[in-house]
Amino acid sequence: MAEQTIRELFGVTDEQLDSWEKDASSGVFHGEPRGGVVAGRPLMFGEQMRQVGFKEPVGKIEAIDRRAGELGMKRSDYLRYLVDRDLASAGIA
Repeated sequence: MAEQTIRELFGVTDEQLDSWEKDASSGVFHGEPRGGVVAGRPLMFGEQMRQVGFKEPVGKIEAIDRRAGELGMKRSDYLRYLVDRDLASAGIA
């Protein structure tokens, strides 16, 4: 996108940006506060979440990663998928 197009789109001049950068460097931030930063994954289904972890041999982790990649998933999503499937088949969840 061309610089002129960006200026027109956002309506901010180079002078304003320079001024805001100077203010931000001094701890002065323009605009409306948006609230605190919340780290971590958003709540799913309104429940708190806790981390679950276990160790596996490197070879098995590599196989898990390969299979997850084949399915277009990340390792954690693939493991969640497997647990969800098993719990559903057991009638637990």
